[in-house]
Amino acid sequence: MSALKTEKIVFFEGYMRQSKIDIEKRKELPTTPGVYFFCSKKEEILYIGKATNLRSRVAQYFSGNDSRGERIARMVSQAETLSYIPTETVLEAVIVEANSIKNFNHGTNIELRDDKSFSFIGITKETFPSMHLFREKDIFQKETSKTLFFSSRNNTLVFQKVYGPYTSRYQAEIVLKIVRKIFPFHSATQKTEKGCLHYQIGLCPGPYSGDITHKEYKRNIQNIRYVLEGKKKRLLIKLEREMKQCAKQHQYEEATKRRDEIFALQHIQDIALLGKEKNTFSSEDSKMRLECYDISHISGKNPVASMVVFEDGDLRPQAYRKFSIQGFSGVDDVGMMREVLARRFRHKEWNFPNAVILDGGKGHLSMAEQLFQNIGISVPIIAVAKGPTRKKVDLYISTQFPPIEKTYKDKDLLEKLREEAHRFAITFHRKQRSRSFLEI
Repeated sequence: MSALKTEKIVFFEGYMRQSKIDIEKRKELPTTPGVYFFCSKKEEILYIGKATNLRSRVAQYFSGNDSRGERIARMVSQAETLSYIPTETVLEAVIVEANSIKNFNHGTNIELRDDKSFSFIGITKETFPSMHLFREKDIFQKETSKTLFFSSRNNTLVFQKVYGPYTSRYQAEIVLKIVRKIFPFHSATQKTEKGCLHYQIGLCPGPYSGDITHKEYKRNIQNIRYVLEGKKKRLLIKLEREMKQCAKQHQYEEATKRRDEIFALQHIQDIALLGKEKNTFSSEDSKMRLECYDISHISGKNPVASMVVFEDGDLRPQAYRKFSIQGFSGVDDVGMMREVLARRFRHKEWNFPNAVILDGGKGHLSMAEQLFQNIGISVPIIAVAKGPTRKKVDLYISTQFPPIEKTYKDKDLLEKLREEAHRFAITFHRKQRSRSFLEI
C-alpha cells in the first residue's frame, strides 16, 4: 500500500516505522503506546490494532498465548512486515487506530469482519455545536447529502463532522471525557443549561447562559477537533502562540488559561483507558487484564490460594479462581505460590494477563521470574507487600520481562486488588478449614 512507503502520514503527526516480523526486530519495538499494522508481502494491511505497550502486545501474537482463534492465526501467518506508530499516550493510540481504520478503509480488519456496531463521535452543525457519541447503526446519510444524521424518537441531529470508528464505545466515552476536562463543551440536546449537571461541575461552559462567547466556544470545538484528528503537536504550537500573544497584550487571565491547557495536554492522564475507571475496556488489542494472587493458611494447614481478576476496567468475579494447595505440608508461601502459578499457566483457555500481581515480597518476585523463564512465558510481574510500618505499600517489579506501564504501578489500585485477593483467599480457607474440622 503506497501510504506505507511514505514516512509522514496525514492522519497523525507522527511517523510510521516498518520492519520485518522476526524475533530480533520484535525486540526493537518500543514499549510506548501506539498502533500497529500487520502487512502482507504486497504491502496490503491485514490488521490494525492498538496497544498500551507495542513490544508486549505484538509479542503476544507469537507467544502461543493469544486465544482469539483461527482467523488471527491465519492473519499472522500471512503477514510479512509490521508497521507501527508510537504515541505518547494511550488516548492518542485510540484516536490513531480509529483514524487509521477510517483512512485505510480497512475492510479486512478482523474487528470489522465481526458482527459489531462501532462507535463514532459526532459534532453537531449548529451555532453552539454539541458533541455526541453514537453507534454506527444509529447514524445515517441522506441520498442527496454528504451530511450525517442521527434520529431518535424525539429529535434529529445534524453533524458537521464525525470521528471514528472506535472499536470500543467505552474508549470513545473516555476520549470525550478527557478532552472535555481541557476544552469544555455543551452536550445536551436542549439549548439551555437549566438543570445541566455538566454545567454545574464546569464541564459545560454555558454557551446558552452567556458564560462564554461564541468565538471562545468555537475555539474550544476547534481545539477538540485538533485532538480527535491526531494533531496534538500542532495544537500545542497554536496554544503556545496564543499564550504569548495574550501575555503581550496584558490579557493575563487568558494567558493563564492557555498555559493550563498546554499543561493538561502535555500531562494527559489516560489511566481510564487502561482500566482504572469502572465500566468496560473492551478492545481486541489493548484489553487489560490484571491477575492478583494470595496464599492463605494457618501454620501450613489447609493451604489455599486465590486468583482475582481486574479486567475491562472492573473486578471480574466470574473469572476468579480458587486453588487447593497440594504439594506442601509446612509453611512455604513462596513454594505454594509457585505451585499455583504453574497450575494457572497450564490453562491456555483462560485469557492471558497483562500483568501478574503477587501478595508477597522479593522472594515471590524472584520465584515468579524464574518460573516464567522456565515455562517460556513473558508477562510483567509485581510483588506487593506491606512496608515495615504497615502504613505503606512496597512494590517489587520484575525487570526481566516487558516493562510495567506506569498506570500498573498505581498503588491504590494494586492495594485494592491485594485486599480483594486476600479476602477471597481467606473466605475459601475458612470453608476448607470448616470442612476439615467436620471430617475429624
